[in-house]
Amino acid sequence: MHKVRGIHHITAMAGHPQRNLEFYTGVLGLRLVKVTVNFDDPETYHFYYGDGLGQPGTILTFFPWQRALAGRAGVHQVAIISLAIPLESLGYWIHRLMEKGVGYEGPQHREVLGPHGLEEVRVLTLRDPDGIVVELVAASSVPAIQHWAGAPVPEECAVRGLFAAQMWVLQAEPSVRLLEGLGYRVLGQVDAITYLGPSEEEPSWGRIEVRETGQFMAAKGGVGTVHHVAFRVPDDETQQALREQLLRQGVRVTAVQDRQYFRSVYFREPGGVLFEIATDTPGFTHDESFEQLGTSLRLPAWLEPVRAQIMQKLPAIPYATPLPVQIPGQVSAASSEE
Repeated sequence: MHKVRGIHHITAMAGHPQRNLEFYTGVLGLRLVKVTVNFDDPETYHFYYGDGLGQPGTILTFFPWQRALAGRAGVHQVAIISLAIPLESLGYWIHRLMEKGVGYEGPQHREVLGPHGLEEVRVLTLRDPDGIVVELVAASSVPAIQHWAGAPVPEECAVRGLFAAQMWVLQAEPSVRLLEGLGYRVLGQVDAITYLGPSEEEPSWGRIEVRETGQFMAAKGGVGTVHHVAFRVPDDETQQALREQLLRQGVRVTAVQDRQYFRSVYFREPGGVLFEIATDTPGFTHDESFEQLGTSLRLPAWLEPVRAQIMQKLPAIPYATPLPVQIPGQVSAASSEE
């Protein structure tokens, strides 16, 4: 049976690109692994952040629309992004957020459902510069990443990737059923939240939390909201099999889209949340070496002939033009024991 392997990336809409860069790299310590444009709107940047190599499961991406209107979190949308940090790094992150002037709530003790039952975590809740709710979830078991030694956060405290995405829907059951068809399994339910994780054969990272809101205000797309969540598959064959499965179920799915660093199909699940299925390959070193990741504007071949016009339209970003020099070759595995 073909299954997704957890979350590949989460994409959201930002306001000022400089402010977005400074928060996700300068505060959270993620690596800027790719600077490109929105292929459907080439006058808008598309930033990718992740671990040292931008591995699937660690990636956040943003469309910074400087003049767009603010959105509003609500039903039919992913409303909360949770990032994993090592449990022992909690004190470091409290100090760092205070030092950077970033307001937060917590740490809150919380029990979440995992593959082995209830797990106790501690959660810091904050908002990014555009108002997106971001949780730092301190867990005793976190996945390995490829750490970038040029990061402002030390290896032992670095963000380990996407812990979960919480989606809000009027009724949970249809959304849960579709996720089970993709290969997720129900871990359990606490109050109004159903917790799902990848299949037993896959790592338990990249959970989905389905919150049933009942009658609640609908989301309004715009700056400060999540655009979609993408699930990862290893190859084109798995993607195609899942696409055909969804079509047989009556789900409207796009044709395969070439996103340069992965291939994607898109569809809306029954609760109205936009989903994507993205391949793990070819990855972000497709057009840049590890040393040069995120240090220049990369365009697909069909946009290269109009590069000059695109660069004239894109806003100047002091942080990214010229892009920061990154230390070559410094990448190592960072992990905590299970």
